[in-house]
Amino acid sequence: MEKIQNYINGVFEAPQSGKYFDNIEPAKGEVYSQIPDSQVEDIEKAVSAAKNAFPIWSKMSIEERGDWMTKVADGIANRMDEFIAAESRDNGKPIKIAEHVDIPRAISNFKFFATGIQHFASESHNMVGVGINYTLRKPLGVVGCISPWNLPLYLFTWKIAPALAAGNCVVAKPSEVTPYTAYLLCKVMDEVGFPKGVLNIVHGFGQSAGDAIVRHKETKAISFTGGTATGKAIATIAAPMFKKLSLELGGKNPNIIFDDCDFDEMLKTTIRSSFANQGQICLCGSRIFVQKGIYDKFKNAFVEKIKQAKVSNPEDPKAQLGAVVSEGHMEKVLGYIDLAKEEGGTVLAGGNRVVLDAPYDKGYYIEPTIIEGLDYQCRTNQEEIFGPVVTITPFETEKEVLTMANSTEYGLSATLWTNNLKRAHRMADEIDAGIVWVNSWLVRDLRTPFGGVKSSGVGREGGWEALKFFTEPKNVFIKS
Repeated sequence: MEKIQNYINGVFEAPQSGKYFDNIEPAKGEVYSQIPDSQVEDIEKAVSAAKNAFPIWSKMSIEERGDWMTKVADGIANRMDEFIAAESRDNGKPIKIAEHVDIPRAISNFKFFATGIQHFASESHNMVGVGINYTLRKPLGVVGCISPWNLPLYLFTWKIAPALAAGNCVVAKPSEVTPYTAYLLCKVMDEVGFPKGVLNIVHGFGQSAGDAIVRHKETKAISFTGGTATGKAIATIAAPMFKKLSLELGGKNPNIIFDDCDFDEMLKTTIRSSFANQGQICLCGSRIFVQKGIYDKFKNAFVEKIKQAKVSNPEDPKAQLGAVVSEGHMEKVLGYIDLAKEEGGTVLAGGNRVVLDAPYDKGYYIEPTIIEGLDYQCRTNQEEIFGPVVTITPFETEKEVLTMANSTEYGLSATLWTNNLKRAHRMADEIDAGIVWVNSWLVRDLRTPFGGVKSSGVGREGGWEALKFFTEPKNVFIKS
């Protein structure tokens, strides 16, 4: 059985402890590789390598750094089919999702920041008759990047690329649940001869390898995407050490549908925004609020479409949903469906585990599930489920739906469906969210700020926001 390796200072290495743990294929529920159980000593070695590489990498021209990053992007593209298959196998998602979303976006992340850094301008402030201030933006040094399992390579590179472009060296840990495409990324870096020590990838559990990255005195910033509870723990450690923090955390996003919407377009997009990637996207609209004038029409059409959705193995070209990421996560999601029933909800579609034919009969599949009849303040409507489960709730007025939409501790994204332009602006301004899509969902421009409010995180990723995070401003004054 293949053993995944760490990549430290340009060398593939076993964990110093010699210990590994199982990597399980969600579609089959079977072990297919071994993951390094890295500890403090592995992180220490990686940080040392990054620290030694920093003077060279940070002093390269931005064009040189961009050229290296472009080589990595091209290396991923040259092995596209291998990356797609690995992402699907590791995560359980249909091949077509990895093919159209995960891997192309990982390539785009490297390419965008490889050139974007060339247009990243600092500021100057002229004091007439006195002098001039100008701002330098300096790389931080060694930074830590820790990514989640739902969009493994996509979100891994979303952190790594701006950190590298800004001149930092990186110690990165992919999710221990979905490590394989990060391992393939190491192979690409090795093939292109990427400068040693600049990007070090270490595998392991959050409580050991991840914790060591956060606690190390030489990691000047931590960029983390994952659960809110873990984000709080990271902040508790990092804040007293005065590290910069970017935390992209949970979401419980509202999808607000007014009766003047383009119904067909809304329905098509709502199916996608509810169940894409088995609902395992932090931006999925898991709470659907529908104005009473079209509530029954929506419910009937939505339920009919979802009952026809095909849950199948990731290699099935007709699969609309694949497996959720792990057995533990499957049990969590099914537990919330049981909770919804206890809270008075009615399951209109789905609600059960799906058992496929062999060899996928032990895989972690769940029917796409629609629940109605729940109070907006119940646990099912307040807590992040992160699976193929949505609730539908009627409303009458803007004020009413704003109260319901803003009632959770989260504030990552929201989707709004209306053809009333004034209402769109008004609602977008009042919704507690870092991102609002009007008559659309998951339209992403890499230049725009990405992140949430309240318990959905701290800071912003994307575009200039990411490059600002991974640099330190220094003001210089020169007297006239």
